[in-house]
Amino acid sequence: MAFARFVRRAIDDAREERGWTVTDLAAHTGVGRSTVFRWLAGDWQDYPELAKVRGFCAALDLPVAAAFRALGLPDAGGGPWRRGDDSPVEADVRVILQRLADPTVPAEEKHHIRDLLRYLARRPIRRPGDGTATPMRRNAC
Repeated sequence: MAFARFVRRAIDDAREERGWTVTDLAAHTGVGRSTVFRWLAGDWQDYPELAKVRGFCAALDLPVAAAFRALGLPDAGGGPWRRGDDSPVEADVRVILQRLADPTVPAEEKHHIRDLLRYLARRPIRRPGDGTATPMRRNAC
């Protein structure tokens, strides 16, 4: 049922933040309406197709690892957001991603987090001593 709650929160957030209906969500994620409703009901014999889960998460800007955890597959998400030898930046990013994926975090809070991230991504870099600002590149680390 954890995955059903994850899907419900994602649908609610998509409705609130993007104005999407379940039909819109299905069109954007590539996951059929009937599949979405089965996920909501927790109605599946085997795990949901992981490719569909990935597409669902990608279209909604959700971390796949959170969906996999909700399915009871903690290591299936892979990726760089594992605990362990995280740098301070990686640890902060991991916490932010967890908050965005957490179904108990209110949509308004997630909206504020995303707004702040967008602001920071576009904020010019101020270099000491030169008095100029350089916009950050999208793929800069």
